[in-house]
Amino acid sequence: MPIRLGAVSYLNTRPLVHGLEHQTDRFDLRFDVPAQCAELLHANQVDLGLIPSIEYPAHNYRIVPGLSIASDGPVASVAIFSKVPTGQIQSLALDTSSRTSVALLRVLCARWFEIAPRLVSMPPDLDVMLGQCDAALVIGDNALFLDHGALGLEKVDLGEEWIGMTGLPFVYAFWAGRPGVAGSSDIAALQRARDEGLTATRAIGRQMFPESPEKADRAERYLRENVKYALGDPEIAGLRRFYALAAEVGALVEAEEPEFY
Repeated sequence: MPIRLGAVSYLNTRPLVHGLEHQTDRFDLRFDVPAQCAELLHANQVDLGLIPSIEYPAHNYRIVPGLSIASDGPVASVAIFSKVPTGQIQSLALDTSSRTSVALLRVLCARWFEIAPRLVSMPPDLDVMLGQCDAALVIGDNALFLDHGALGLEKVDLGEEWIGMTGLPFVYAFWAGRPGVAGSSDIAALQRARDEGLTATRAIGRQMFPESPEKADRAERYLRENVKYALGDPEIAGLRRFYALAAEVGALVEAEEPEFY
């Protein structure tokens, strides 16, 4: 039976899944928002999920080595959009599509921005979010393409803020599943898909945004310059630091050591 893969539907996933839809003898691929990817894995409805990193602790999962969605500087697609300076934010609307981004925001508010805003979970509609709160957490393609300057908003890039605080990369998501689900040949196939995807960023941009050459060009730059797809020693160190800080602020019950296939 093919391995059931649950992947994130955002642009930044595409290099990781490049060509996997054609390997139907090995993989059965579906797309969902990040939080749903985790729910499907927890419910055993997929075998490997590209899950938010905050979803890994407290489950008996293993991580596919070498692969992640990470940043080592500005990420561009995970940000606060604010009507007021960061230090004056008293209420903050949360797009709960990615629990990792929410946990990262909680860490940054407590340990870096030194603010304690009221957090309100809301659907990702910026007008509604900013109609009720001082600022909004927006993720994915919505954040990447939002012209905050035209709207008179401040954009606070959470990837940039994290590295400012820790000096480490931030890991947003990775492939994970139960022990024994993925063998060495499956892992090699996933790693090859990433390698081939990174050579196809221009084509991916055009495929995702065929109606807009401007968006396609921005998508290519984003995939090449903002998102990182490795999971080496620096990224694992950043992941450990995130788990420790998330536990400190109550976003995790306790930190957990990453284990790999």
